[in-house]
Amino acid sequence: MTQQIRIGVQLQPQHADYAQIRDAVRRAEDLGVDVIFNWDHFFPLYGDPDGKHFECWTMLGAWAEQTSRVEIGALVTCNSYRNPELLADMARTVDHISGGRLILGIGAGWFEKDYDQFGYEFGTVGSRIGDLADALPRIKARLAAGNPAPTRDIPILIGGGGEKKTLRVVAEHADAWHSFGDLDTLRRKSAILDEHGQAVGRDTATLVERSIGVSAPPKEVAAELLEAGVTLFTVGTGGPDYDLSLAAEWVAWRDAQR
Repeated sequence: MTQQIRIGVQLQPQHADYAQIRDAVRRAEDLGVDVIFNWDHFFPLYGDPDGKHFECWTMLGAWAEQTSRVEIGALVTCNSYRNPELLADMARTVDHISGGRLILGIGAGWFEKDYDQFGYEFGTVGSRIGDLADALPRIKARLAAGNPAPTRDIPILIGGGGEKKTLRVVAEHADAWHSFGDLDTLRRKSAILDEHGQAVGRDTATLVERSIGVSAPPKEVAAELLEAGVTLFTVGTGGPDYDLSLAAEWVAWRDAQR
């Protein structure tokens, strides 16, 4: 294993007042998680579809000031919602505010309501993946051109599982890949990712961290996921209460592996 085992928590920015989100960030960092994620949507994904919700990147700037140890990022930001150069400069700024703790999580986008309500062209799955492939070199170029430069090479996490196109983009550009689906899906797509890596000349088996969301205790799923190559395990939790009890179990399991 070349990657360190890490535990993330996704604080879904829905059905809560911001004070409750801020408190959940504090509790998550105190708990000892490695990464705190939000997500990049404009409306809740479940529960009341018109319930309370907050914007992703404004929030990440606040988290960068509030926290001191954890990495922060979106799981994941939607490539469609911002010009690639603007997104890169936002990432560079949050990188500096946080002292080098930003993960640039990004994906092609899928939630049609966001597109319709905010005036973005929804297109097709293929066109959105193509846009993501076109955007990543532009993002990297703008990061490299920024003054001041980012504090580090900002790690890029790509979420998605399309076997022909998305995983090719992951192989070309990502430092981490977030998989959706069950264990068998993870194993199959991880192998396909490595095939793409061979085609583009990157050793994705060692260079691309495997990430997945978990909703069960580690005693039930950790061993098989670890054997499949996962090293970043993220627990999702929603407002208004932001229950971190499952995340605490994963942090204890992580500590027992070290």
